[in-house]
Amino acid sequence: MLFNPLQAVKTPVVRFFAVPTRLHQYMQKEARKGFTLVELAVVIVIIGVLAAFGVPRFLKSVERSKAAEAFAYLSAVRAAQERYQAREGTYADDIDKLDINMSVPRYFSVPAGNVVSAGPTGIQNSWTLTLTRTGASGGYGEYTVVFTEDGYSTSSTIVADVSPMS
Repeated sequence: MLFNPLQAVKTPVVRFFAVPTRLHQYMQKEARKGFTLVELAVVIVIIGVLAAFGVPRFLKSVERSKAAEAFAYLSAVRAAQERYQAREGTYADDIDKLDINMSVPRYFSVPAGNVVSAGPTGIQNSWTLTLTRTGASGGYGEYTVVFTEDGYSTSSTIVADVSPMS
């Protein structure tokens, strides 16, 4: 009995959030096409952050591979100099005298005439060969790689980030 009077009272239910409008009804019927401006902005920010970290690392690795070309060339020259010194008793004063079949580095300049510097006494008991970076160097500027009869020389001006020796 108690329930009958409560059921007899019919009060309207107020919906605060479900008030349909014609625009809302139209949008509900249509499938959503495209992206919102916020979604596009988030994607652009993510791409920007990835590029900010990725591009410098990529340029560094490209420059490091170009520097490795100079180190490979100079290592081959050093080995050929040691063979020449074992045969002739002195180091070669010209790269053309060496038994090396390696092309000149593409991104570095070799001294004119392929001359290898003699030691301080004027006789060929030591040698030095310096390669200079040519062209654009990915923001590292012009630098040199120096090899002597002992190998890599610390008088090189190559940046430690790019040097394959570090």
